[in-house]
Amino acid sequence: MVVRGAPIIGCAAAYGVALEARRLRGTKPKEFVRAMDEAFEVLAESRPTAMNLFWALKQIRALWKGTAGCTSNEIADALLCAAHELLTEDFRINRSIGAFGAKLLSNDTRVFTHCNAGALATAGHGTALGIIRSTVEVDKQISVIVGETRPLLQGARLTVWKMVQEKIPVTLITDNMTGYLMSRGEIDAVVVGADRVAANGDVANKIGTYMVAVLAKRHSIPFYVACPLSTIDLAAPNGAAIPVEERNADEVTGFQECQWAAKEVNVWNPTFDITPADLVTAMITEKGIVEQTNSDRITKLFRC
Repeated sequence: MVVRGAPIIGCAAAYGVALEARRLRGTKPKEFVRAMDEAFEVLAESRPTAMNLFWALKQIRALWKGTAGCTSNEIADALLCAAHELLTEDFRINRSIGAFGAKLLSNDTRVFTHCNAGALATAGHGTALGIIRSTVEVDKQISVIVGETRPLLQGARLTVWKMVQEKIPVTLITDNMTGYLMSRGEIDAVVVGADRVAANGDVANKIGTYMVAVLAKRHSIPFYVACPLSTIDLAAPNGAAIPVEERNADEVTGFQECQWAAKEVNVWNPTFDITPADLVTAMITEKGIVEQTNSDRITKLFRC
């Protein structure tokens, strides 16, 4: 969790491979190939849910396989350049998502967001928070409501900090306050990021997202997902095919030296949940806005 957020996980993986190639410069070809294969394997096993990880590794591996006949020094230089390009492209994609998303938010919109999908989770600007930042840049006055995002508090620790730094009005709430605020008419729109999107539009995102989507549907509040195409997994037909990472029980039972739950208690700590496509008002990508997402509309994005 030192590196978290699907887009930046992909960027970090690309740099991880490039750094390993640089470490192996001057080694014999067989040793170079063996160690590189191991690097790809280790990185692929690091985070099972974030699709950008596998997307980036696929791009970098294809480049590596195309360098037959090159020296290890030349391969290392090529992979580092590719990692730089991937980082630059991710930033461009975030900017595009932000521009499209800003069209959906009107002046004085009160936006709810869950977890952190900003510059700290991407190459820069952000996906969900990128939309908020882009909306402010076009002189719309909006405010943000942030759920704390248990158990690791990415909303409270990261999203709130970012909004304060940018002087965007922000209010922090606990996760279980969301429904009450919606019932009082205090939230106008929901914007979240995504860690993986299935071919039919089902969305894997930080645990608690599904709950927010259900509440938004109940209160007729638009629920938007900011999603680069690199997060879409066309090989996963629906959300049931998306692997969901589970993390250590200690994240739920206490923090550092403070233990608030009985040590003997059983804990289930899934990091993500799945939001069905029919709860998503629109998906916002670098190629545009897709309303009422389904397999045909998502596949069409890759043909544009």
